[in-house]
Amino acid sequence: MNRLAKDCVLTINGGSSSIKYALYEIKDTLNQLLSGEMEDIGSGKAKLSFIHLKSGPKHHIDIPVADHTAAGNWLVDWLEKETEFIRVKAIGHRIVQGMEHTVPEKITEKLLKELKAISPYDPEHLPAEIKLIEVFRKHYPGIHQVACFDTSFHASMPDIAKLVPIPAKYRDKGVKRYGFHGLSYSYLMEEFERTAGAEKANGKIIIAHLGSGASLAAVKNGKSIETSMGFTPASGLTMSTRTGDLDPGVAWYLQKFEKLTPGQFNHLVNHESGLLGISETTADMQQLLQMQHEDKRAAKAVDFFCYQCIKWIGAFTAVLGGLDTLIFSGGIGEHAPEIRERICSGLQFLGIALDEKQNTNNDTVISTDASKVLVRVIKTNEELIIARLVCTTLNYNIKQ
Repeated sequence: MNRLAKDCVLTINGGSSSIKYALYEIKDTLNQLLSGEMEDIGSGKAKLSFIHLKSGPKHHIDIPVADHTAAGNWLVDWLEKETEFIRVKAIGHRIVQGMEHTVPEKITEKLLKELKAISPYDPEHLPAEIKLIEVFRKHYPGIHQVACFDTSFHASMPDIAKLVPIPAKYRDKGVKRYGFHGLSYSYLMEEFERTAGAEKANGKIIIAHLGSGASLAAVKNGKSIETSMGFTPASGLTMSTRTGDLDPGVAWYLQKFEKLTPGQFNHLVNHESGLLGISETTADMQQLLQMQHEDKRAAKAVDFFCYQCIKWIGAFTAVLGGLDTLIFSGGIGEHAPEIRERICSGLQFLGIALDEKQNTNNDTVISTDASKVLVRVIKTNEELIIARLVCTTLNYNIKQ
């Protein structure tokens, strides 16, 4: 496909209450020009943080939006004021649940209809993501849009890892373990191979994507073979406000005896639980670390998170049949040396040894030379991997 050197691709990463965006200039490589994040959509206190990469500091403003449709329309008006926006030739969307879609696809009416049909499988994300697609289609029907699926990275998992042990009549309707954070894992594996080489990237690897949403993936020969999130992003490792794995009997008890409706239960496990539910004060790990010495509930939340990580990493090491590399990423994984140290201290039986100074400095490699497992910190970049996938899908020639 022929294109001008100054064409741009816009990436949209829609969450349940947030929208991240970034604009990249398409040259031989992708050159990021600006980025931003709309947060707390639907709370009545929505705000936008944005930055122009070449021209200055991050700015913050309050924005009057009530839902994702209003947020999408507001974002379009905002972006149209940016001089670079006129050069946008394609838009890439992160789509959390793709079910049987395993590669990025141009968004057509048929695909949009399919996404609407599978929305019940991810009511926390898909409806909002669909609204954003429709907003941009309405304003810019001539611009190509591409869906990049978070679940596609885990399509390589063996069938036994995807199995949910319930009757076949439900499994036949698509109830299985899908796994998420796949765009982040794709980027991290590309970056790991770029910096460490193909031999290490084909080893036995555990990636800990630890942020407000948190999961782990076991990767062997460059392919996902197991991950902590399953049918929905609420499962697996305990997160900021999500429970992680939960005894199904808890759902039955709360709905029968505490009279929670299915909607109330869904809100509880996604928005009122996890670190917030344990601490009863905050879901923010940095705040919990500051509070832990004076607040027993904060200390318990931190302890539980580290315990869960140790347990999952131990289990995944068994699945892999050993461990060559442990990679930390995400907001917590990249910026919380104490959490990394506490997790790795619980894994000393694997021969993991951290360099205290390198860990404190958030260096790329934080293990000692004597460590039997290489431990690295890699900053993830979902927006960049979306932009790359858009260019690949639309046959734009760039260097990765």
